[in-house]
Amino acid sequence: MANYPRFTFVFVITLFICFFHGKSSSSWLNNEDNGVIMVQGRREDRPTRCDFSVGKWVYDQSYPLYDSNCPYLSTAVSCQRNGRPDSGYEKWKWKPNGCSLPRFDALKFLGKMRRKRIMLVGDSIMRNQWESLVCLVQGVIPTGHKKVTYNGLSMAFHALDFETSIEFSWAPLLVELKKGPENKRVLHLDLIEENARYWRGVDVLVFDSAHWWTHSDQWSSWDYYMEGKSLYKTMNPMIAYQKGLTTWAKWVDLNIDPRKTRVIFRSMSPRHNRQNGWRCYNQKTPLKFFSHPHVPEQVVVLKGVLKRMSFPVYLHDVTMMSAFRRDGHPSVYRRALNQARRQHPREFSSDCSHWCLPGVPDIWNEMLSAMI
Repeated sequence: MANYPRFTFVFVITLFICFFHGKSSSSWLNNEDNGVIMVQGRREDRPTRCDFSVGKWVYDQSYPLYDSNCPYLSTAVSCQRNGRPDSGYEKWKWKPNGCSLPRFDALKFLGKMRRKRIMLVGDSIMRNQWESLVCLVQGVIPTGHKKVTYNGLSMAFHALDFETSIEFSWAPLLVELKKGPENKRVLHLDLIEENARYWRGVDVLVFDSAHWWTHSDQWSSWDYYMEGKSLYKTMNPMIAYQKGLTTWAKWVDLNIDPRKTRVIFRSMSPRHNRQNGWRCYNQKTPLKFFSHPHVPEQVVVLKGVLKRMSFPVYLHDVTMMSAFRRDGHPSVYRRALNQARRQHPREFSSDCSHWCLPGVPDIWNEMLSAMI
């Protein structure tokens, strides 16, 4: 394991005026002219050029970037195929303040990722983002030169000519959830290797973990927390989240070489679940502003954990920008609705957590492409 400086790093997603040009593959993780400026915690006077996370949504007729019939989309996010009558939600691009976000270029992305692996790790929202990334890329690859493979709860899209794989690994809590005595579900806040063994040898790791930590008791995925040999029936969710993230952070610090692997943590995707999930139903345009901007506790906890790490983890902050997009969720169109069923939408559940595709996660991936 290589030695690296033991001081705090905080990374802000930013854009240089000059982009990555012709760097050798051995140095691709060490460049500062590839769209990311590093801001060290102890040198806050260092200038930043542009923060991608601050800006506004702009309507653009040239979007979406791929067809809604992309064959890699799951039913739950295929809103057009499921009968959603409007499509304006597909046509919004994100304009950061003070700079431009490069339009996703599939060939450029594949060129940067030639003979490399990128893995998205997390929950169903990360699966949402994986499907978006695969659809953004697959259109430039001829039939017969691409395939998808499955390994348990993991899956990978392979661009064969580029020897590139775009992978998804299911680990919504990052730490381990196991069956204990009497078939009780136990969340081990200090165990991670069962999930982390899949993360070794990957060139770009993108993580998320937030939503499952705050599920109510009725929807909770565990019966007990465990730390060391201590078992807890209840715990403050944010304390548990901090403990779980700290376990993840320690694993990254000890097991990943920053000269070989870039690590990115995407902040939580906002939900518009008020009014029992009907907050997003029939919404056709983004919010224009927030009367009371709110930073979720999960984001505060995440930033605190990242600041204490030795490894240079990049924070991909999508929370506030996505919070404007109440129009982008599947709502009742998470399943196929024919004309008759559309007359009685409230007979069906409304999904205000995931995102229609094409849609918001495509913009996250434009940002991700600029970062790598």
